Amino acid sequence: MSVAPGRLETWSRGFAERHGGAENVLSGDVVRLQGRDGAVAELHVPFPPLGGARADADAVAAAEGDDLLHDLVEHARAERVVGVLLVRLGGHAAGVFEGERLIASKVGSRLVHGRSAAGGWSQHRFARRREKQAAEASQAAAEVAVRVLVPKVDSLEAVVLGGDRRAVDALRTDRRLAPIFALETGPFLDVPDPRLAVLQDTPRTFRAVRIRLLDPPTT
Repeated sequence: MSVAPGRLETWSRGFAERHGGAENVLSGDVVRLQGRDGAVAELHVPFPPLGGARADADAVAAAEGDDLLHDLVEHARAERVVGVLLVRLGGHAAGVFEGERLIASKVGSRLVHGRSAAGGWSQHRFARRREKQAAEASQAAAEVAVRVLVPKVDSLEAVVLGGDRRAVDALRTDRRLAPIFALETGPFLDVPDPRLAVLQDTPRTFRAVRIRLLDPPTT
């Protein structure tokens, strides 16, 4: 599940109330709310690290509960400048957000035919044409990313990717986009065909705090 930054404090306090109180512990990039009844909520820090200093992978640092929760809430609410790149076969979108506000964007599409059930030479010709269309679509997506994201790279705090993983990975060989991929952070967004409305809706996902709930042990 995930919780919007504005609801995080209320949700966390509700968890503590439901489970007889909770101790808050920072472990790497996860804030663990440990209920007195054994239930655990693992809150994954968005845009890690929390507080500007990454904890050692095997270290578990305890902090005062209210202070840690307050830090996480403020961290999640921060109005970051974030780049978003969405790519699917035949469709692409790139945007720059300040908080939830889209300040620069470009959306496009290229025709890529589906697979053919025909056999023989016709199928081979179709496959070659489809491969050419896919390559042109990938190049178009790269050009949009260069146009929208690369000029803003010095101001970007992170880049969120989404769409189809293979379509995104096809862009990684473009050296012009190396600075963009260097800022990559999760989660990878599973979105439909990248249209403007889809792009505009992405902050609802990439700004949210992902939570994993673990039930108390049974006796």
